[in-house]
Formats: sequence, C-alpha cells, structure tokens
Amino acid sequence: MNTSAIDIQNTTRRFGHITALQNINLTVPTGCIFVLFGPNGAGKTTLLRLIATLSKPSAGDIRVSGINTQRNPHEIRKNIGFISHQTMLYDDLTARENLAFYGRMYGLQNLNTRIEEVLLAAGLKNRQRDRIQKFSRGMKQRLAIARAILHHPSILLLDEPFTGLDTSAQSVLSSIITTLKAEGRTIFLVTHDLARGLALADRFGILFQGQLVHEASTKDISESELQTLYENKTTL
Repeated sequence: MNTSAIDIQNTTRRFGHITALQNINLTVPTGCIFVLFGPNGAGKTTLLRLIATLSKPSAGDIRVSGINTQRNPHEIRKNIGFISHQTMLYDDLTARENLAFYGRMYGLQNLNTRIEEVLLAAGLKNRQRDRIQKFSRGMKQRLAIARAILHHPSILLLDEPFTGLDTSAQSVLSSIITTLKAEGRTIFLVTHDLARGLALADRFGILFQGQLVHEASTKDISESELQTLYENKTTL
C-alpha cells in the first residue's frame, strides 16, 4: 500500500530562460498537513499548480496517490480539491447554487445530501440561500473549501488560504482544516504566515528562489526558532 500522498522527484519547471523551480524532491505522507513557506516569487504557487496538474514539469516526475501527473491527470483531479487565491465561485449565485453547479460537473450521486454535509462542515448552512456577493471574504473562503471537498477528495491543495482574512476568520478556517485532517485527508498548504502555518503543520518546507532549501517535521520547533531558520534560509 502506498503511504505517500504526493511524491515529487527531481522536478524542474522553466518558463523560457527562467527557472521557476529547480530539482525539487519532496514526499508528503498520507494524512499529513504539509505547509510550504517562502517569500513572494519563490515558486510556491508554481509547485502547487504542478501537483494539481494545472501545469507540467519541464523535467522530473510527480505522483499523486501513486499516479503520474502527466500520464493520467484526469484521474488525479478526481482525487484532489484545489483552493487558490481566487475562490472560483459565482457571486450572482447562492451558496447552495454554487455547490450544485460544481456537484453536477463532478456527476455526484445524492447531491443534495452531500451539499447539506459540506455546508454544515463550513458553518454556512444558515446562509445557503444567500447570494455570495453578500458574503465576507472569510465566508467565501469557507464556501471555497466546501466546494473543494464536495467530491470527497483525499488530498487538498490550499494556496494562501488566509490572505485577506481577519483574525477571527483565520481561526475558523484553521479549525476547518484541522477537522479535515482528522477525517484522514492529506493537506498541502502554501502560506507566508509562519505562525499560522506552524500551528497547523505536521511537516514543513521552505522554498527560496525555486529551490527547496529545508524540509522537516514541526516536532520540537518553536515559532521563534522557525522564524530564525526561515530568515537564515531566505537571505542571500
């Protein structure tokens, strides 16, 4: 049985003459929350897009649940939920209508029941009939998570999910992420928020100028130690 949710081997991504990622090697165990830190422009989103099969590596090999991302991307997409800076929701639809739209795209059975489940998980059941143009940024992000888990994916990819949220909304989102992990999901989270990321992570990595310069367990590392490590690894 494969115990790795994500395997990245010798992976490089180039855009013309620019190397965005260079020789990345990383294994994320099944059921783990892995948090990737790094400054703007480090290549974090590029790596996430490669895992999500939204882009192809220039060299190397990426496997998600044992499946090669280049050989069978459609099968991988059935098994992942992706949340980017943009919520990919429709403002003129209600929360329920948004979920119903995506549920039909996935061809889900018992869709109404599943919508009720994810609305409850996101704490939005009482707002399901409201158009989301009325929602706060935090509420939209919670609905985006509901959308991302609608089809029962085992792996969630989150790109800067806390950006633009106030402290209260960040705490609610952190609680939802922790619950999803308790349900057995693997979570790959990209953030520049060291404190929030450390509080959630089982393992973490630091990406700098397209290279994975550090990767380790969060066990026995304090926030101040992480801050010092991060500064040392991301300073020329």
